[in-house]
Amino acid sequence: MVELPFPAADVAERLLEWYGREGRELPWRKTRDPYRIWLSEIMLQQTTVAAVIGYYQRFLQNFPTVEHLAAAPQETVIDLWAGLGYYARARNLHAAAKMVVEDFDGAFPQSVDELQQLPGVGRSTAGAIAALAFEQRAAILDGNVRRILCRLSALQQPPRSSAAEKQLWYWAEQLTPMQQVHDYTQAIMDLGATVCVPRQPMCQSCPLQGLCQARALGLEQQLPLKQKSKPVPTRREAALLLERDGRYLVRRRPASGLLGGLWEFPTISVGDDEGAAERVELLLQDFAVSGELQSLGVIHHVYSHFRLELQLFRLSIHEPHVAESRNGWYSLMELKELALHGAHKKAVGKIPASGE
Repeated sequence: MVELPFPAADVAERLLEWYGREGRELPWRKTRDPYRIWLSEIMLQQTTVAAVIGYYQRFLQNFPTVEHLAAAPQETVIDLWAGLGYYARARNLHAAAKMVVEDFDGAFPQSVDELQQLPGVGRSTAGAIAALAFEQRAAILDGNVRRILCRLSALQQPPRSSAAEKQLWYWAEQLTPMQQVHDYTQAIMDLGATVCVPRQPMCQSCPLQGLCQARALGLEQQLPLKQKSKPVPTRREAALLLERDGRYLVRRRPASGLLGGLWEFPTISVGDDEGAAERVELLLQDFAVSGELQSLGVIHHVYSHFRLELQLFRLSIHEPHVAESRNGWYSLMELKELALHGAHKKAVGKIPASGE
């Protein structure tokens, strides 16, 4: 491994002094409760602080302890999570709460190795929980820390490459101090979130500018190097907005898999050489209903691994029953509050307010 180009202790000293002046006030920083720290760390994975705060507070209102979360139905957890994205996190959150209660007698494990046994907790998240809740000397390597370390040492490799991964973990562990691990961990996360940002880093305000090799070489705008992006596929689907007496049929997706547990209008895939309206006719057969479909246009939505092109068709019916399980009928107002996934939330906006 390549050694750091400066004494590791210099980084902690400068960061801790800066954090004492500039550290952010955040709800989860007022506690050492491992449950609350774990909850915040899972929510913050690939999500901004601004987006998380409201969800964090609502979760604690509904599930003030890990026992409350473990006892809740998974559907309730997913409904509260709706809108935060990356929904496997919600399922893992619920599964991990159950494991803490059933396998650890309600007490969060304190070591990085044991914490990684919990669903959804990787090495960096485990390190954060160990450091923040238990003052364990544990390194973290989230996206912010990767960026800081790439710039500090002018690492000219894509930060997610296997070689860079090993090197960055080596540096992260070297930089983690023996004392004040809690504050150091918060400080380095804050630095990446507020100063050493992806674009236009504010180097003049950075407490580490005198150590930063990227700054010395004029590479702060070029580093970290970008990974080659993979092409994002496009999926075509068609959704049926089936209306009866001002209410629309929606169904919950299976608990596991993509967007598991969220609600959506009945949907069918559409091949490149197929017509969307013809595919929706198959849905009508499944529901044993018929009528003239009304096109409501196309929704475009980007998920993490694909783009979705969703064509919408509306049909009003008067039949008292529809051959469909896992369903519910909701008014337009109720649909706006329901845990629909992204594209289908947009679809609600395509429904005429008059219902006509």
